[in-house]
Amino acid sequence: MILIVDMNHKKDSLEAYEFIQPIVSVIKDKTDFRVLQYSEIKDKDIDKTDKIILSGANLKDNRFIDDIDKFSWITNYDKPMLGICAGMEIIALVFGSTLKPCTEIGLVEVNTKKKNSLFSGKFNAYSLHSYSVIPSTNFDILAESKNCVHAIKHKTKDIYGLMFHPEVKNKDIFEKFVKN
Repeated sequence: MILIVDMNHKKDSLEAYEFIQPIVSVIKDKTDFRVLQYSEIKDKDIDKTDKIILSGANLKDNRFIDDIDKFSWITNYDKPMLGICAGMEIIALVFGSTLKPCTEIGLVEVNTKKKNSLFSGKFNAYSLHSYSVIPSTNFDILAESKNCVHAIKHKTKDIYGLMFHPEVKNKDIFEKFVKN
């Protein structure tokens, strides 16, 4: 079962239609899943998962950063995880990275820097963020745009972060994540 973590600060918000439903539409026929807002997650929910996807959030919704203690479980999670935008930010922060201002809205060219199982080469991706990350030594940089780090992978865990939004463009990334 895949747990989709809603990173928006309000449960069942309008933003869920923008950031959660597109993910659900891609994976619903491929695997069992459950959606929980990040403040609802309990240890038993995490224990029942095979993989976790942390969604993106509204451009101005950074409340999850104030709730970083609710994500301490990430450091002990030993199964595949994919963080999208806000999800990448929280993964990076939990492992000692920092955020830096980097606004990109719309299609950007992303260049793969390191081979990985989710994407390759140069591709266009949809971005909607005001921050990127300066990854800690726990991460490899997998891809960058001209301005921002766009993808990271933990060096010893199967944990990925994407600053771009594959639920808008590049939906095949979810299919690859579900299969791997």
